Amino acid sequence: MKLNLQNVGLGITAGLPVQFPHDTRPQIVFSGRSNVGKSSLINTLLGRKSLARVSSAPGKTITVNFYDIDKKLWFVDIPGYGYAKRAPQDKKRWSELTDRFLRSDCEHRLILQLIDMKVGPTEDDYMMLEWLEASEVPYCIVATKCDKLNKTDFSHNRIELEKLGRVIPFSSLKGIGRDEVWGLIHDFLGER
Repeated sequence: MKLNLQNVGLGITAGLPVQFPHDTRPQIVFSGRSNVGKSSLINTLLGRKSLARVSSAPGKTITVNFYDIDKKLWFVDIPGYGYAKRAPQDKKRWSELTDRFLRSDCEHRLILQLIDMKVGPTEDDYMMLEWLEASEVPYCIVATKCDKLNKTDFSHNRIELEKLGRVIPFSSLKGIGRDEVWGLIHDFLGER
């Protein structure tokens, strides 16, 4: 599947499950705690600066955002979990929306599970990884902000993360891991 990365845009902003697209396009889903770098990863992969809104404050993504990639693929940014400073009823609503999305029918879905390489996996990350294993959804860990560690910490943290699954170190600032993530996506789409 050849993709024209000049033909991308925000396709659907879903605040309710009824707004999820009902087509057969493959989905690449960006999951992780608030402020882990999902929007930065999307922008880096697409060679854009601000297609996906990047915020310095966690908890800004409150909808499931479907980015249309050349009418052939969806990049899906789901709300981050963790420490968003929002009312409990808002957090519950977002959690339910995310859960409904993850349980929705899609025959071709890959989850990119983002974990901050410097912080390491949180309790919420472990719960998400357990759910991914139990549901048998294909996934890969993308270890964000890898440029913020020295060589010793980088090596140690990578080894620890690799105990949880396949890991791709990534830095939006330096472009580290961009080609490897695209390689994973192309392999998932059956292009290699």
